[in-house]
Amino acid sequence: MKKEQLAELVIRSEDTLYHIAKTILYSDADCADAIQEAIVKAFTNLHTLRQDSYAKTWLVRILINECYAVMRREKRLLSLENYMEKANGGQRGQQADYTDLYEALSQLPKESRVCVTLYYLEGYNVKETAEIMGISESAVKNRLARARAKLRSELEQAVT
Repeated sequence: MKKEQLAELVIRSEDTLYHIAKTILYSDADCADAIQEAIVKAFTNLHTLRQDSYAKTWLVRILINECYAVMRREKRLLSLENYMEKANGGQRGQQADYTDLYEALSQLPKESRVCVTLYYLEGYNVKETAEIMGISESAVKNRLARARAKLRSELEQAVT
């Protein structure tokens, strides 16, 4: 794959990359940082891509790894928002600008969030999701089933 082709892929995948980053990271600034770093790493390591047909999967995997790296870096720092949240007794003032979807997804475990995003929001099938996440197809199916059950029970609790 040539760098021009990768650039076109990045442009076509802009929404997908944002959705995946947003399910792992909550801050738009962190999402932008992770996406930028993933794109830089993709261009730098383009020679490691074995088959052009897996370029999008490869790019998504780089992004997921970069999101986890951002989370590890953020864990070491106590941001002003987190400090204010703790000072206010756990109330999050910034939560209002998130959509209901991201709020619901944030209640899921990390692994399930990524599975749900890849499968339902981005349209990957179970096999592709398993390849991207580096897990078995049955693990993807189990995580999706658990996520649906958890979301369903939370919805039932909210209605009653």
